[in-house]
Amino acid sequence: MSALSVVATSLVVAQISITPNETGLPGIASLRQIVGAAMTMGLVLSVLALIISAVVWGFGANSANPHLAGRGKLGVLVSCGAAVICGASVSLINFFWGVGQGVA
Repeated sequence: MSALSVVATSLVVAQISITPNETGLPGIASLRQIVGAAMTMGLVLSVLALIISAVVWGFGANSANPHLAGRGKLGVLVSCGAAVICGASVSLINFFWGVGQGVA
């Protein structure tokens, strides 16, 4: 019983140091390419959504349809927000990774 408690205590006291390892698993380079392609698709789809939303907004405004114009405005905001998130995703993750590394 006492040997078990000594082992448990030494596990709690031991310092663990783990850092990201880019060569630890196969396919990390491919995964990076897939994520980059997904980011590109997100940006292209944001542009498409912005164009469609602007057309809907203009059509609604010129046809005296405030509901349609409102949906177009919302689409413009959402597509711009999606582009901001796609563009800032790497920086946001790096920022929060740094915040997490500061926790001791």
